[in-house]
Amino acid sequence: MIEAHGIRKSFGNLEVLKGLDFCAKRSEVVSIMGASGAGKSTLLQILGTLSRPDSGTLTIDGTDVLKLNSSRLSEFRNRKIGFVFQFHHLLPEFTSLENVMIPALIAERPEKEAKEAAETLLEDLGLSERMSHKPSELSGGEQQRVAIARALVNKPSVLFADEPSGNLDSRTKEELHKLFFSLRDKYGQTIIIVTHDPDLAAMCDRSLYMQDGLFLSETRE
Repeated sequence: MIEAHGIRKSFGNLEVLKGLDFCAKRSEVVSIMGASGAGKSTLLQILGTLSRPDSGTLTIDGTDVLKLNSSRLSEFRNRKIGFVFQFHHLLPEFTSLENVMIPALIAERPEKEAKEAAETLLEDLGLSERMSHKPSELSGGEQQRVAIARALVNKPSVLFADEPSGNLDSRTKEELHKLFFSLRDKYGQTIIIVTHDPDLAAMCDRSLYMQDGLFLSETRE
């Protein structure tokens, strides 16, 4: 599903990624760990096509994404990739249902179809009673589940999560961790998770450890 080779990225004189290789199979859940500054989030942004490497190759679901122009890349990202961040980034003026519908509407899906897809996901995530609520009326865990539904509404091939449980209490965090794996089992996405949480990493099919812009070690479930 994802194949990256020789990924390099510098910011000024600081080389953050140093010729890194990465791959992930279809429906695999992979965690990436490492100290702050190791390059985890930079790698995630490149794999998610939000940032371009200085050099290297990147293929996602059979597409050489680095060869796409900006408009085709945006379209690819909207259809094939979902993102979940530590901060949910929900739009405060919209309801849960409207927030989840937005990526589907951007993809020019009919409004009725977008609404039905959003309702189904919110129901699957236990939020059927929260569809008309705005983010300020939801708990932190509920907000993050809305963000996950939004990431999944276009049925992406890959879901990227950057510290998705970093702002949650321990009970909500555990529920969210289990949710990622039930989603994988139901929808079949490849899921790449950047985390500092060893419990979440231990649940993944593989866990990679980064240091100074390279992978040092790998553990398997």
